[in-house]
Amino acid sequence: MSRLDRIRTKMREQKLDAFVLTSPENRRYMSGFTGTSAMLIITLEKAYLLTDFRYIQQATAQAPEFQVVNSGAGFYPSLTELASQAHKVGFEEDYVNYADYLQLKEALPQAELVPRAKILTDLRAIKDAEELACIRQAVKLADDAFAHILKFVDVGKTEEEISLELEFAMRRAGASGGSFDFIVASGLRSSMPHGVASPKKVQQGELLTMDFGAIYQGYCSDITRTICFGEPTEKQREIYDVVLQAQKAGIAALKPGIQGKEVDAAARKVIADAGYGDKFGHGLGHCVGLAIHEYPRLSLAEEQILEPGMVITIEPGIYIPDWGGVRIEDMALITENGCKVLTQAPKEFIIIE
Repeated sequence: MSRLDRIRTKMREQKLDAFVLTSPENRRYMSGFTGTSAMLIITLEKAYLLTDFRYIQQATAQAPEFQVVNSGAGFYPSLTELASQAHKVGFEEDYVNYADYLQLKEALPQAELVPRAKILTDLRAIKDAEELACIRQAVKLADDAFAHILKFVDVGKTEEEISLELEFAMRRAGASGGSFDFIVASGLRSSMPHGVASPKKVQQGELLTMDFGAIYQGYCSDITRTICFGEPTEKQREIYDVVLQAQKAGIAALKPGIQGKEVDAAARKVIADAGYGDKFGHGLGHCVGLAIHEYPRLSLAEEQILEPGMVITIEPGIYIPDWGGVRIEDMALITENGCKVLTQAPKEFIIIE
């Protein structure tokens, strides 16, 4: 089934006459259009892409299944005209702000507006072959960048220099950009799970955590590795090994038919049994695709059942204030019988002499 067929099946199940899509990721997923200004209107019989003069040629080329409409006067007058017969209209409640919601109501006074973002969330959770090819390439770009950065990093380099070099390496190899603001945190700063790069210089004896990823044809990758400068202390080795064993436990538990919280629990138990349960305060992972954070997730509360075709991260960590932290992250594809780890960068404790 095409993506339009799939969303229309969901629309019929939920008795929707039309669906209005405005978020960039959902627009791209449904139509292929990559421009920055558009609205999609999908009915049970028609599919419209509303954009302005700047993008007409691009939209016509990228979205052949959609009728492209030049909405020079704005999206909402066109929406009124094209969906005037719709009585129940879905919209993305996790993206539409209140001002936009009021405009939707004004444009469609005859319609009941119903929040149905989960339809797209569920469709996008299962990756098709084309999506998986893009994700695999995005992962390879990150893997190769890690191999490159091991030759670049040294005592005295700043976190910002390392972050920039990671992005340059991936862009030179074909990435369109980084998939998020890279986390490059050394020494005491490595205890901050989201410690974005700073002017701090890496020092001998410190841990360095690097969390980064590439975008390839719109699809993201996400990898974290922690390395050490100079011979690690006994505690540094201990913490690294606990996190590595937790990550391996999460990977071993990852399979279809179970809830995200069950995978989270498998990894979290390893860290808790080692006495560091209160130092692992975030979820174990999240799905990845056109957005860096997609659903479902691996967390203490995630009850959604995992299915084949989902691509998800496994990223346990231990973070100790005034000491430092370790996180190790891979991306994995859930298969019919378990999972396949996509990330190939080495995970043994790497020491930079």
